Amino acid sequence: MQFKGFPKEGLEFLSSIIKNNSKEWLDANRADYERYILEPNRAYVEEMGETLQMLVPFINAEPKINRSLFRIYRDARFHLDAPIKEKIGIIMWQGVGHRMQSSSFYMHYSPDEIFVATGIRNFKPPLLASYRSYIKNSTKREELHNILQELQAKGYKLPEPKFKRYPRGFNRDDKHAYLYLMGAVYAYQTFKPDAIFHSTKIIDRNLKIYQDMFDLQQWVYELTLHSK
Repeated sequence: MQFKGFPKEGLEFLSSIIKNNSKEWLDANRADYERYILEPNRAYVEEMGETLQMLVPFINAEPKINRSLFRIYRDARFHLDAPIKEKIGIIMWQGVGHRMQSSSFYMHYSPDEIFVATGIRNFKPPLLASYRSYIKNSTKREELHNILQELQAKGYKLPEPKFKRYPRGFNRDDKHAYLYLMGAVYAYQTFKPDAIFHSTKIIDRNLKIYQDMFDLQQWVYELTLHSK
C-alpha cells in the first residue's frame, strides 16, 4: 500500500474507542481498524523507514505489530476497564537492542495530538545505570547539555527531570548536575492533527524534526553501545 497520509477516518476511529472501549467493540469493527489504522501505519513505516536511511542506513523500520507498530491492546492486567489504546504509536530504532531501550525516531497520534520524538523515553534500570556512568565523563555531559540547549533554542521540548534526589556518589555541584536527575533522554514536538498529517507531507515534516534532533539521537545511540 502506498502511503497517502493518515486518513481522517483513523482519528474518527480512535475517537470512537473513547466511547466504546471494549474488546467486543473492536472485534466488531476489526475491518475499520485494519483499513484506517493498520494499513496506513504500515505504509508510513515503509515510507518513513526508507527516508530515514539517509540518516541511519541500517534503521530498524519493520511494519509489524510489536516491531515498529505497537499493539492496540493495553496490558490487560492493569487496564481491565479500558483495554484498548486511544493513541497509536510508531517507532523506528537504531541498533540491535530492545526497541524501547534503543535510540529511536518515534511518533504517536490521537484525535487531539501528534507527538514526534527522538531518543529514549524511559530508561529501565540497566540503561539508567549505564547513563549515570556515561555522564560521569565531563565531555559526554557537556555534549549532552549543549545538544539539549540547542534543541530548546529551536523550540523543541524536553522532559522534566524524573528524580528529585541525586544518585549516591554524584556531586550536585558538578557542572550540568541536572543531567543526573534525568530518567530518560529525548526531545519532542507536538502538533494538533492538521492537513499535513493527513497528507504525504507528514513525511517531510517529521524528517525535518528528526534531522534537527539527529545529534541527540546519535548521542543516545552511543550511550546504548556503552551499555553493552
